[in-house]
Amino acid sequence: MPEGDVLRLTAERLTAALRGLPLVRAELRWPSAGAAHLTGATALETSAYGKHLLTRLDDGRTLHTHLRMEGTWKVHRTGSRDASARHPAIRAVLATDAWTATGWHLGMLDLLRTHDESRILNGLGPDVLGDDFPTAGLADGVARLVREPDRPLCATLLDQRTVAGIGTIWMAESLFARRLWPWLPAGSLPQGERAVLLRTARRLMERSVAVGRARGMGAVEMHVHGRAGRPCRRCGTPIAVGTANEKPYERPVFWCPTCQAPGPE
Repeated sequence: MPEGDVLRLTAERLTAALRGLPLVRAELRWPSAGAAHLTGATALETSAYGKHLLTRLDDGRTLHTHLRMEGTWKVHRTGSRDASARHPAIRAVLATDAWTATGWHLGMLDLLRTHDESRILNGLGPDVLGDDFPTAGLADGVARLVREPDRPLCATLLDQRTVAGIGTIWMAESLFARRLWPWLPAGSLPQGERAVLLRTARRLMERSVAVGRARGMGAVEMHVHGRAGRPCRRCGTPIAVGTANEKPYERPVFWCPTCQAPGPE
């Protein structure tokens, strides 16, 4: 599932492509929004909050989309073959005279009034890449991290009610960076380390965004995620893979058994 860094880059791309020009084509191929008329409205910006995208229009409406596991937004020159958007996997089309954005395999789509956005985001933790995260957002995230003190860190970080935007990649990479056993109960983490862990997640994701801007998405080299059986870049131990959460919500957890060994019982 795309995580907060990918969503941030996607929002920047959509904003650059659509902002300031009226939509000459707008199709929402979604049962609850298929009859909506967006043509003529102007996109003001697309903003990311965690794993959610909010495309705000000048008529007071917001198009909310979530990529889920396989979703993506693509941008093509209007009039090009790719901009024809005939593929059945395309769930949304937003086009200006210059650019056409197509939403593929979208997992969620809602059209709502902009001042009702909080209804969509209600219950989420602070955005790990939000402007306020180093201050109020971080304090909120630290408090949420230990709301269920017996829950494993890996599961707690994946829960969007803790902080929004972290998925399996940056959960694993953040825990590796801090040499933390993924199944350590969240409440066992020393108080000072809680803020450090969340700041580490933000730093890693900020780096991914910066690299993505320069070289494209997916250009950051991982230390543990997706490297099961390969040697740890730090100690050489084969990377292991375990599981966070119970079925049907289980997620893979990549970790180094040496660098992230559990402490004494």
